[in-house]
Amino acid sequence: MDRIETDYLITGAGASGLAFADTLLDETDAHITLVDRRDKAGGHWNDAYPFVRLHQPSSFYGVSSLNLGRESIDKFGLNKGFEELASGQEVANYFHTVMRDRLLQSGRVRFLPMSEHLGNGEVRQLLSNKITQIDVHHRYVDAGLLENAIPLTHQRKFQVAADVVCIPPNFLTQKAHLHSHFTILGAGKTAMDSVLWLLENGADPTQIRWVVPRDPWMINRAFTQPSGAFYHESFGGTMRQMEAVMDATSIDDFADRMEAANLWMRLDPSVRPLIMHAPTVTMAELERLREVKDIVRMGHVETIEPHKLRLAGGDCSANPSTLYVDCTARALGHTNTWPIFNDDRIALQMIRLYQPTFSAALIAKIETSFDNDEAKNALAIPVPMTDTVQSWLVSQIANTTNQFAWSQHPELKAWIASCRLDGFGRAGREVDRNDPEVQAVFNRIKEVSMPAFANMRKLATA
Repeated sequence: MDRIETDYLITGAGASGLAFADTLLDETDAHITLVDRRDKAGGHWNDAYPFVRLHQPSSFYGVSSLNLGRESIDKFGLNKGFEELASGQEVANYFHTVMRDRLLQSGRVRFLPMSEHLGNGEVRQLLSNKITQIDVHHRYVDAGLLENAIPLTHQRKFQVAADVVCIPPNFLTQKAHLHSHFTILGAGKTAMDSVLWLLENGADPTQIRWVVPRDPWMINRAFTQPSGAFYHESFGGTMRQMEAVMDATSIDDFADRMEAANLWMRLDPSVRPLIMHAPTVTMAELERLREVKDIVRMGHVETIEPHKLRLAGGDCSANPSTLYVDCTARALGHTNTWPIFNDDRIALQMIRLYQPTFSAALIAKIETSFDNDEAKNALAIPVPMTDTVQSWLVSQIANTTNQFAWSQHPELKAWIASCRLDGFGRAGREVDRNDPEVQAVFNRIKEVSMPAFANMRKLATA
């Protein structure tokens, strides 16, 4: 058995593992070993469907040290007027570059692809079964807790008859022209992407059926723009969000106020959404999605037969020539949390809601800046992924608590301000603080912060 040494052993070379390693490389002189079952860095992006794009602007995704994209504004398409969204292939190539040109070139990073960590530093090479013992001098880092379930590899929870064609969206571009009817399964961002791909590539809305087990709330992408040019959308949106929380009398009332503030949107104004997984869309995308009228709201799929679709809420007829597109994989599905710093372990999780790479980078900064796990965990309360509006409120409580804790440490404040992954602070830094309209938004945020937080806690436990 071979034996090697390292300071940090990171299990998982996906987005979070790479973001953690990138910051650790800057902040320490530590040696780092990354282990991944895939043959390349980048995690699930290596298996992404061909038309996937980021939800958020490219300018604050990835690792801190290397830009993704050019911070340009899209001049055409459904994202027109907003910052560019990298394609899945662009993101995969970016992470390959991070590993090759940034991490490995440092001389302090070792990458063990096609390998799995068996525990206690034992790593098995998947092709040869060779075992290597890694002596870890400081910490094991579990970057697998944030691993996405993806359409290509997830385990289906429904049965498909042998003569029914049901594919992950990875093969939609190859198979679509062979069919005249399409049924999209799932209500998340992957399903929305698949519907939009069909429509943008010439399918008539009448050719599309969409199985929506639970309607989703969607975030207006205007709210997530990071530059000063969108200050009134981003910081103004934060102000309107706090006002909505502060004034809400119930969970439903809060969601309605978020919709009235143009921060959240829904597919059908007459159907109340039941889930909040944070798909982020533009108004132009929403208008296109609404062109599809054949929407089946009968719960999750149980069985697909040539002439019948059996769902939890009943059966409906089906066209035997239909191409089914399985978009039922849940992306960030972790709703349980664990202490992040625990003796010789670090369990990477979100510490800012919907921002896994920023979270991983900041966890690395916290790891290198404080002396004990108690102090570190006080600055890194895990933020679980949301499922409902109520769980969104629960996660926002942890999110807000972390934000306040960071603000009390000048070193962390300065690091966050210089970190390109902090998309939400950039707009505030790029505007003139003496502008009366800018001052009014800042002052209003300060005014409503405490009553909003108090009501958030009340609503979250209602």
